[in-house]
Amino acid sequence: MAQTDRVLSHLKEKGSLRPLEAWRDLGIYRLSAVIYDLRQDGHKIGTKRVEVVNRFGEPALIAEYSLEVENVT
Repeated sequence: MAQTDRVLSHLKEKGSLRPLEAWRDLGIYRLSAVIYDLRQDGHKIGTKRVEVVNRFGEPALIAEYSLEVENVT
């Protein structure tokens, strides 16, 4: 299974994905590159900036990706 397939499957099943989860659970080190490829293929993926605390106790911003839900009327 390709990295794009793993990320897309994860987003559909879990709703969102952060870089550390991608590395730990999917074996993907450069999540942003995979997200870029998925967007190029036409997938609507949103990015939310989330503040976390790093291992040094300092605040840091990370990206959290999720599929954008299309409104169907």
